[in-house]
Amino acid sequence: MLSYRHAFHAGNHADVLKHLALIEMLRYLTQKSAPLMVIDTHAGAGRYDLASRETQKLREYREGIGRIWKAQDAPAAVARYLAAARELNPSGELARYPGSPWLARRFLRSADPLRLFELHGNEANALARTFRGEKATRVVKGDGFALLKSLLPPPGRRALTLIDPSYETRQDYSAVIAALKDALKRFATGTYALWYPCLARLESRQLPGRLKRLSGNWLHATLSVRAPAADGIGMSGSGLIVFNPPWTLADALRQSLPWLTKRLAQDERAEWTLETSSENGTVKETGQDAGELPA
Repeated sequence: MLSYRHAFHAGNHADVLKHLALIEMLRYLTQKSAPLMVIDTHAGAGRYDLASRETQKLREYREGIGRIWKAQDAPAAVARYLAAARELNPSGELARYPGSPWLARRFLRSADPLRLFELHGNEANALARTFRGEKATRVVKGDGFALLKSLLPPPGRRALTLIDPSYETRQDYSAVIAALKDALKRFATGTYALWYPCLARLESRQLPGRLKRLSGNWLHATLSVRAPAADGIGMSGSGLIVFNPPWTLADALRQSLPWLTKRLAQDERAEWTLETSSENGTVKETGQDAGELPA
């Protein structure tokens, strides 16, 4: 389906989790001198005007980055995420939001290749305008699931792949699993970050377990801001599964998730989880801290 546009959801609580983790991964992976390729299979428009008609329809950023925009006590990883977003907002007021392509280019080095796939025509055109003149960035209008295999393994044998489709259809769930299974077969040592929404539908609830069976080296984090709706409609939170994660990512999330849960909570059921695999099995941490709920 081509109806989905991320502008309707830009800057929401799911973006906070996803983009904070992306920055932390890039900071670690760019420490080595060898080139790093970043692949974004569902790139969106790259950056978003929060005054646009699309964003103003739901204004989800108000319950996401808007809640923490002026925070002075943020953990280090959250502070880095906010500092990056503020680069797009030199006036100090929250007016624009950086998507994952913009953040990737910001934290990559000038020669590191960035490959962006987007199927929606309007989004792909906006993405191309955002990165016009960027020699190391290539924008392709097309299906990221199908095109990912053409880039693996990358020439430099180092890559971070971000996969976050809309999950508008059941086919997206099976496509995610098939794409990751194929990617790990082609390039087993790459880092793969898969975002998914926490929904009542069976496919969403089963997805983490099905993904974990693909590899023995993964990290799984979730951030839920409220209890699931009684009617089963709507996203109560989101999750991120990272295969071959940088070793520093777990600690950054361990420090950030309790703070974010407290500040982004919409009811007393807000909670976070952090699960990591190891040779001795898995370790799962969880916390629930609704903090001071909004009036």
